[in-house]
Amino acid sequence: MYTILVVDDSPFIVDVFVTMLERGGYRTVAAYGGEECLEILKTVTPDLILLDIMMEPMDGWETLEKIKENPATKEVPVLMLTAKQLTPAEAQEYGPFIEDYVLKPITHRELYDAIEHVLSRRQNIRTDVDKAAKSGADDELVGEYARLSKGIDVNKRLMKILETTYSFNDTKVRVSEDLSRALKTMDTDLRFQEARLQQLKTELAGKLA
Repeated sequence: MYTILVVDDSPFIVDVFVTMLERGGYRTVAAYGGEECLEILKTVTPDLILLDIMMEPMDGWETLEKIKENPATKEVPVLMLTAKQLTPAEAQEYGPFIEDYVLKPITHRELYDAIEHVLSRRQNIRTDVDKAAKSGADDELVGEYARLSKGIDVNKRLMKILETTYSFNDTKVRVSEDLSRALKTMDTDLRFQEARLQQLKTELAGKLA
């Protein structure tokens, strides 16, 4: 049974998601804000954190930074679960540190699917890394393979959110151009990452089989 830490400064929202998760067979821990989340992580290591952004006094992004700065918690996967629309700047700055970005409101099935996608991807990458390590693959190549495998999947999901969130027919041409440029930059970076991942797969061929 997976343990999920739910973090939101609204007790009502926390209770809603705790109920949803427990109905889905997950064990839950509740934190009513960023500071309480960090305190809980001193004694509990969840399999996944569901983290809201719009919290006070410590918002979700600051909480995320503190989680990832701490060697004891930096490997805990974090899924942002929020009503806040994602911006290109946030996608570029925080994308490397999150597992997914899911918008509220969300159905039971959508929430379960998002969680299972994160946990399954994490397990698949761990399996590949273990196989490669046992086969004597270079540690740096294996580490890069793991980072890119996760990062590419996350970035694709973030780009899809951005593309469906923003209208490029906006009368504010300057804003639209800025958004368009940001998406093109993300797309270019993603293509480079995919090309590098393919190179790594070729170099590690036989070790991941």
